[in-house]
Amino acid sequence: MVRWCAGALALLPIVLSGFALSRVSAAPPAERDVKAGQALYVRYCAVCHGEGGHGDGASAAGFATKPADLTDGRLMNTLPDEFLVNIILGGGAAEGLSSGMPPFRGHLNEAQARQVIAYLRGLARPPFRPEMARPPVSAPNAPPQPIFFSHLIHAGSFQIACQYCHADARRSDYAGLPSVERCMGCHKIIGAQDNPEIAKIHDYWRRGEPIPWVRVFKVPEFTYFPHKPHVRAGLACQTCHGPIERMRVVGAETGRTLANDLMNLVGLKPAPPLLTMGWCVQCHREQNAARGTHAPLDCITCHH
Repeated sequence: MVRWCAGALALLPIVLSGFALSRVSAAPPAERDVKAGQALYVRYCAVCHGEGGHGDGASAAGFATKPADLTDGRLMNTLPDEFLVNIILGGGAAEGLSSGMPPFRGHLNEAQARQVIAYLRGLARPPFRPEMARPPVSAPNAPPQPIFFSHLIHAGSFQIACQYCHADARRSDYAGLPSVERCMGCHKIIGAQDNPEIAKIHDYWRRGEPIPWVRVFKVPEFTYFPHKPHVRAGLACQTCHGPIERMRVVGAETGRTLANDLMNLVGLKPAPPLLTMGWCVQCHREQNAARGTHAPLDCITCHH
């Protein structure tokens, strides 16, 4: 018994050192996820996107729309993980993109999809930083639109300036909507053959009809709101419309509410709701104090 204990004690340092070595050599969770993601990528994604992620896989030539270059950080870095997970599991059509990207929900679960994304983040050039990909915004009261137009893709990933599509904002009362011809300027080529949403644009163009977009933002008829002076004053579109570059679909919760009126009635003085008179007047006062913009405060400016 004494000999067994002495032998066990003699082996104890070796056992402990081996245990410590195994703990040191074990990859941290993030690194394990990247390696697991790489294996999943090679198995499921490389055939189209290529071993290096450049969209040059063996099957790439068979697609009307070339698979995305997943190493292009200019386009990929701003896309949130939730968006990419939805594409991996639900296919491109889940986010209004090419149906050539099939859904992998039957082959991968969400945790595995996130492992693939962890691997792809390391391929991005310029390098990816977590603060680049802010989570998407679920806009309230977003109405169904005739075409799935994602601001998250156009304004977020591709960073198309707001006034490229809403060209009237800087010179008129209304921001305006892009004509079908403006949309076709890009989409005669991009996604024209394998994206059902873009096919709808082509249908409107062939028929010579405008796209019947459902309006989201609107002030009352007795109120005059010109976009031009606000744009020329350097006011960011997001000031009034929210973080629209992070919205899959656009919605808004604006105007007076009974709850807000009741809170004011009992003296609680809540912040005015978005796009109400109180909210606009408060913004004018803040801009005047901070930037000396001389934004008008008299009634006749908006009600005349």
